[in-house]
Amino acid sequence: MREVDVVVIGAGQAGLSAAYFLRRHFEPGTGFAVLDHAPHAGGAWQFRWPTLTFKTVNGVYQLPGMPVPEPDESTPVAGVISEYFAAYEREFDLRVERPVSVRSVRSLPDKRLEVATDRGAWIAKALINATGTWERPFWPRYTGQETFQGRQLHTAQYRGPEEFAGERVVVVGGGISAMQHLMEIHPVAAATTWVTRREPQWRSGDFNPDRGREAVAMVDERVRKGLRPQSVISVTGVPLTPEIRAAREAGILERNPMFDRIEPGGVAWDDGRFVPADVILWATGFRAALDHLAPLKLRGPGGGIVMDGTRVAADPRIHLAGYGPSASTIGANRAGRSAVREIREYLDRST
Repeated sequence: MREVDVVVIGAGQAGLSAAYFLRRHFEPGTGFAVLDHAPHAGGAWQFRWPTLTFKTVNGVYQLPGMPVPEPDESTPVAGVISEYFAAYEREFDLRVERPVSVRSVRSLPDKRLEVATDRGAWIAKALINATGTWERPFWPRYTGQETFQGRQLHTAQYRGPEEFAGERVVVVGGGISAMQHLMEIHPVAAATTWVTRREPQWRSGDFNPDRGREAVAMVDERVRKGLRPQSVISVTGVPLTPEIRAAREAGILERNPMFDRIEPGGVAWDDGRFVPADVILWATGFRAALDHLAPLKLRGPGGGIVMDGTRVAADPRIHLAGYGPSASTIGANRAGRSAVREIREYLDRST
């Protein structure tokens, strides 16, 4: 067992931000440790589809202390950001341990935490969980889903439009990813159909700081009550970029209400409508990857966790960075700084 003051789980934007601020006050390897499940640096970015470029990405924000590279807008995001994260780890001597799979976190009788992994255990006085959502894609369940004779895949498995050539594709989801998939797939597919549970809330005009603060406050209010965080799009709306406007005018982004069931050859509505399909692509988002924290019993009856900023309200040892209002690249940086400040105060009080 290795003993440290603080363990950080996850080395994406939130985890590296937290490590950066920890590095100012603790020694890596003895004062703090960063454990990452991924095989390489890059967080979830390293798994993004090759056609996600700097032109189509919804936003990349720099880590504290190092600017993001600015390649040609046609450059795929995955490789550049992975290299950027790797350089960041080297520059600030963060010594990320990988690949390490955290199996559970439990409280010890002396109030310290045992972080059990596939590479032994770490004992810590405090924990910053920054595991994000990529490991937990959300798959809705509909009647007849198991009878579908075509392919079903999630955004997490999407690798580009080529594999859909000549196929009839139903894309499910109202977020930016669903729309990007549709705009890429439509030119090569035999047919595309877009379905969402709710009517999209289109947003015109700039997303200024005031609107950003309002959106963050709405999500923060939910997690302070112990409710599950909302998706970003449900709070901010969908920006009407020139590309999205053109896709709407061309009929590519013609929204249909959610189907009622899945049949062997396609999807069906109770009003008798049927759309044949070879593929159902679920662009239905992700959930927070927090199963390893189950022994701490942090969740309430509704499945959410009562939060106070980044801190779990019921346990000052535990901070969730990149959860709720900090689930964005900008918010993750702020969460890392805030979590480290509060942990230092907690450790000082404990001492």
